[in-house]
Amino acid sequence: MRTNTRTLGSTGPRVFPLGLGCMGMSALYGEADRAESIATVHAALEAGVTLLDTGDFYAMGHNELLIGEALRTAPAARREQALLSVKFGALRDPDGDWAGYDGRPAAVKNFAAYSLQRLGTDHIDVYRIARADPDVPIEETVGAIAELVEKGYVRHIGLSEVGADTIRRAAAVAPISDLQIEYSLISRALEEEILPATRELGIGITAYGVLSRGLISGHFTADRRLAANDFRAHSPRFQGDNLRHNLGLVDALRKIAEHKGVTVAQIAIAWVLSRGEDIVPLIGARTRERLGESLGALDVTLGADDLAAIERAVPAGAAAGARYPEPQMAHLGTKE
Repeated sequence: MRTNTRTLGSTGPRVFPLGLGCMGMSALYGEADRAESIATVHAALEAGVTLLDTGDFYAMGHNELLIGEALRTAPAARREQALLSVKFGALRDPDGDWAGYDGRPAAVKNFAAYSLQRLGTDHIDVYRIARADPDVPIEETVGAIAELVEKGYVRHIGLSEVGADTIRRAAAVAPISDLQIEYSLISRALEEEILPATRELGIGITAYGVLSRGLISGHFTADRRLAANDFRAHSPRFQGDNLRHNLGLVDALRKIAEHKGVTVAQIAIAWVLSRGEDIVPLIGARTRERLGESLGALDVTLGADDLAAIERAVPAGAAAGARYPEPQMAHLGTKE
């Protein structure tokens, strides 16, 4: 078991250097195997992973129930090491459609009550609204989470996909442990204003999408058919000429990986790890096989020559297409 750790900002918990993003075990990437998902959570905990990331809207509570079951059936020592990061606030209807965000203080406490029940726990380690509610000042939303901290239901306050100004306003209300935001070789817009702000304020980064939803994993092919309920079937980066261009970037990255004797996914994850000790990548592994490959990134050392070669192969801004469909881009902290 690897024992090195990173800290989520100056006020957050110490965690294993990679977290497990659990969304894909329930939603948005097509069908998932429940038994394999639980086995993957167990394997992650056995490997030393501590941070498990979920959202109460992932398949309308299914993901929280899945994690709750995985923790109940894990050995006690492994269960106790788990730290739960939960996003809330995204509204959905019975058809699975999205209906905005709710950051009202009463709603914050309501969402938390249901999450605690589904997860089978008496506290949430990091709690954050998935996207800032445009109709509710972030100060009110964060203030409500701070009240949950005072009562012991939440340990730390996080943010998700917000810009530098919102980060500063939130941090003026209560200590913020980390910002969850997409960060990968082909999603680097946070480097301009957001990362300098979080570092100034002592806020960590939990980076999701480090493999860009599998696009830069080395396993995605141009002829792959996606199910209608797979988010990627509607993602601009996975469409037509955009996809062909982006897979060309992966081919360039593959040459570097092969030279080092590692996989494309391991190079991509190692690159995010190299960006700073304040960054904890979330790996969205849905199987033990993919988990094992991702954990191998911790053994990859990138020297100056490697980093320069990666930069030449996949320079900032090289990706074709936005990371979300246009309507969803309006809710993000970056416009990339």
